[in-house]
Amino acid sequence: MLISKLCAPNFNKKILVKKIFLFCIICIANFATTAQVNDELQPAYLRITNVPPFKLLVAPDSTLFEKINLKKRKPTIIMVFSPDCDHCIISTQNLIANYKLFKKVQIILATSSPFANVNKFYTDLNLANYPNIKVGQDNTYFLGQFFSVRSFPSIYLYDKKGNFKKYFDSNSPVFATGTPKPKIQIF
Repeated sequence: MLISKLCAPNFNKKILVKKIFLFCIICIANFATTAQVNDELQPAYLRITNVPPFKLLVAPDSTLFEKINLKKRKPTIIMVFSPDCDHCIISTQNLIANYKLFKKVQIILATSSPFANVNKFYTDLNLANYPNIKVGQDNTYFLGQFFSVRSFPSIYLYDKKGNFKKYFDSNSPVFATGTPKPKIQIF
């Protein structure tokens, strides 16, 4: 039937060409828009690559610790964790066991758990003995949202200029005992 219409003497070929051209333009435009990466789907830490503007109530006395309190020209590790998470406890114990590797690194352990739990974690692991480790409550869960945290612990490394370098999830052996110095040159 289509062939008979195309071969009909009164068929307007110009209209057909315009319709095909319009169809092709619509297909190309649709493909181009669906092929683009939607920035809103990317976690914020991949779009904003500097240390985020966090605010924590830190143990033991619930003083405010913010991004502006970080020392300049020092690498930073941010670990989003839960005080009752076994992986988080083990990661922190391994961090302490390898402390000499992290002595010159600012380490931020952030959780949205109640401050009493933060203090217990801080006390139980004797974190007062490690002045470059800050453990605090992120009561707005800002960091969890910023990093789009899916599991605990989630570990984010920033170089001495404050630029994001690497992410480790709960399955990464970043703080594993006996692990050689990380190959990422932020330390």
